[in-house]
Amino acid sequence: MAIDPSADVHPSAIVEEGARIAAGASIGPFCVIGADVAVGRDVAVKSHAVISGQTEIGERSTIFPFAVIGEIPQDMKFKGESTQLIIGARNRIREHVTMNTGTAAGGGVTRIGDDGLFMAGCHVAHDARIGDRVILVNNSAVAGHCVIEDEVIVGGLSGIHQWVRVGRGAIIGAVTMVTNDVIPHGLVQAPRGRLDGLNLVGLKRRGVARVDITALRAAYQMLAQGEGAFQDRARRLGDETSSDYVREIVAFVLGDSDRSFLTPE
Repeated sequence: MAIDPSADVHPSAIVEEGARIAAGASIGPFCVIGADVAVGRDVAVKSHAVISGQTEIGERSTIFPFAVIGEIPQDMKFKGESTQLIIGARNRIREHVTMNTGTAAGGGVTRIGDDGLFMAGCHVAHDARIGDRVILVNNSAVAGHCVIEDEVIVGGLSGIHQWVRVGRGAIIGAVTMVTNDVIPHGLVQAPRGRLDGLNLVGLKRRGVARVDITALRAAYQMLAQGEGAFQDRARRLGDETSSDYVREIVAFVLGDSDRSFLTPE
């Protein structure tokens, strides 16, 4: 066990032999920290949280009461192999959040980026890859092997089906089931997940230039109404556009995926 002298560990907390607690970290009352856990600098683990498995918590993150972080995957194929959960810096992981380690078949690592907000009761499953500045709203769930790119918002009570990719800057409305890939900056809503436009509010909040927003709108119309298959329309977009934002959508559509796409109505 390696506990930095500047760390604050409450007497009622259980920190197993082998755990690493970095400088400035605080471990609250009745927490359990497993033997293979590394808690980064200035991390705050509040009361009754459990961190287990081969789990790394990035600096200045906060884990709120009753979160369970780093437990084994909820996957029938898991046979106890050694896998990891790696969480980046400055994440806020609220009450009752669950995040699982990876599986050998899925690459062995569940990975969380930086500056995320994981609201109460949400779940991140095995082998998922979550980008930076992602928000998972209360009781949303990301299934195994999903890729959630930077600056995505997943609305409350929503579910992302296994293997689905959600592109950068997309927004998923509340109470939505997403079973297919979502293009970057897309807006998805309705119970069965319908691509219903672009996340214009998010684009404006991030200060995206008007010329790029105009290009994205034109690209969306071409994807919705152009001739040929969805991928064919995307290829034509790539040949015609000068916008990096549109090229991002093209690269996403033409990239590797195990799912089909939500396409414009």
